[in-house]
Amino acid sequence: MANANAPVELMVCTTCRAGQPTDVEGPRPGTQLFEALEASDLPAHVTLTPVECFSNCDHGCSITLRGGDARWTYVYGNFTGADDVALVAEGATKYAATTDGLVPWRERSTHFRKNCIARIPPMETPDV
Repeated sequence: MANANAPVELMVCTTCRAGQPTDVEGPRPGTQLFEALEASDLPAHVTLTPVECFSNCDHGCSITLRGGDARWTYVYGNFTGADDVALVAEGATKYAATTDGLVPWRERSTHFRKNCIARIPPMETPDV
């Protein structure tokens, strides 16, 4: 059985513009979200990783949650930047508390329910 305290990685696309025009100066919304998450209170076994591109530009800022070989991996989109830090931190905390990456539907925020871009099965599959 998988361990709910096994390492989890929260990856944030730092190049996401979230609809920001290309001529706007300063950090992109994806970078702002990453920096706000760095200052947030994530569980100790959650590692925050910046990623340069998820090729999901039409869906705002994007994040990925993955956790070893036994958990499902999720890609979520339509975040707007630093204003979503509490929402992302809550989703990552709930994901990290699972052994399989499957947060019960009703326990997910509306944003996480409606903005799942991809769900990728775990590397290890249970014996059937």
